[in-house]
Amino acid sequence: MANKTPLYQAHVDAEARIVDFGGWDMPLNYGSQIDEHHAVRQDAGMFDVSHMTVVEVTGAEAKPYLQYLLANDVDKLQVAGKALYSGMLNEDGGVIDDLITYYLTDEHYRVVVNASTRDKDLAWMENVAQQFAVSVEERTDVAMIAVQGPNAIDKAQSVMTDEQKAAVAQLKPFVAAQAGSLFVARTGYTGEDGYEIMLPDEQGIDFWNQLQAAGVKPCGLAARDTLRLEAGMNLYGHDMDETVSPLEANMGWTIAWEPAERDFVGRKALTEQKQAGAARKLIGLVLEDKGIMREGQEVIANGEVVGVVTSGTMSPTIGKSIAMARIKRDINEENLLIQVRKKQLEAKVVKPCFVRKGEALV
Repeated sequence: MANKTPLYQAHVDAEARIVDFGGWDMPLNYGSQIDEHHAVRQDAGMFDVSHMTVVEVTGAEAKPYLQYLLANDVDKLQVAGKALYSGMLNEDGGVIDDLITYYLTDEHYRVVVNASTRDKDLAWMENVAQQFAVSVEERTDVAMIAVQGPNAIDKAQSVMTDEQKAAVAQLKPFVAAQAGSLFVARTGYTGEDGYEIMLPDEQGIDFWNQLQAAGVKPCGLAARDTLRLEAGMNLYGHDMDETVSPLEANMGWTIAWEPAERDFVGRKALTEQKQAGAARKLIGLVLEDKGIMREGQEVIANGEVVGVVTSGTMSPTIGKSIAMARIKRDINEENLLIQVRKKQLEAKVVKPCFVRKGEALV
């Protein structure tokens, strides 16, 4: 039987189409995926992301533990609430998961990892933790709601108390604050501004209903995927996994090479790959012909298969099919061919970020 989030009944009551996602019963849509997508780009939408795994890392060696566990360096986090995006790697430099870490104190960090990788993430984190004076504890008592879009912050604040509003009024991007019972982070996965809000699970449905009454549109997994792909954001298990290094997944910026004396899991393998040059790279594609690019389709240059589409969809904002693909690093063509069923369709190579803050970039 699949797991259910604290908001599950609200989705059933709204007659959402429920699907299994990483072992969780989650809403795919509430009627129109396209309407939900446009609501986030043009106004405000919300997603139940309570299936994400929240982990509290505490103890005297919490900081050195995370400095070793993650490719990015939590020493960058010096202000309470500041967030850091990083890959958690294996010894070969492959991505076990991508995650966000929030700094609360030198002995307390909050880590949010993907739902589909929960079991292996927790096992890996606990395995590495054996070398440190640290506690790694999963939280099972929180709901999480992402409110995204150009009007998301105003509409979210409209259902907060005066004290909560004051606590989040000056929040900058990639920073969180405790606002009463709410842990409010100015983060997201859509390319729009907004919040990701953690709160006690028993308060989840009431807060969800308040947001809906304030004009925030419930959105499902389908819109979340088209939004994140338009924003050029990786999806674990598709655009990167344990066989792919951050250098091959446009995540090189998340590797903190300095200070040179900081060791972290996978550093040796990444250093060797950097010196030799990564064999593959992740690119963006916009289809010039009619059709839709999908994961698994072959990418062709000069009559040779040079890569594969890792994520593809029809972009509601742009009105064309967009995709990310991993190809051989030495391929520098401006246009490539994509094997769509029995046809080879032409696609333009672009930077893998297609839409940001509602504006098309391609």
